Amino acid sequence: QVQLVETGGGSVQAGGSLRLSCDVSEWHYDSYCLGWFRDIPGKEREGVAAIDSDGGTMYDDSVEGRFTISQDSPKNTLYLQMDNLKPEDSAEYHCAAAKGRGFCRSLHYRYLEVWGQGTQVTVST
Repeated sequence: QVQLVETGGGSVQAGGSLRLSCDVSEWHYDSYCLGWFRDIPGKEREGVAAIDSDGGTMYDDSVEGRFTISQDSPKNTLYLQMDNLKPEDSAEYHCAAAKGRGFCRSLHYRYLEVWGQGTQVTVST
């Protein structure tokens, strides 16, 4: 079973930045979609950002222009740079992967195959 492990969560004031990292070294496919989703109590799971094996990216409207998804050159680590954070960004963030491109086209979590246990992000006013 492939394991994905997130790090980098924490607490920050509104307007601040955090960078989340995810070890994806166990994900060995030539074609894939990697991404991040977040869980907020009482709300439906929300896809945040995605990147495919060709480097194409997609963002939810709520984070467009503030969050940046990327991979390092060996493609062992997935990042989510989060700038200008808002209180409504507070959530448990999970990195995720799929061999298909469905999540990269729609940001809908039903297309995801594996995900990590998550890291908490708390943004205060």
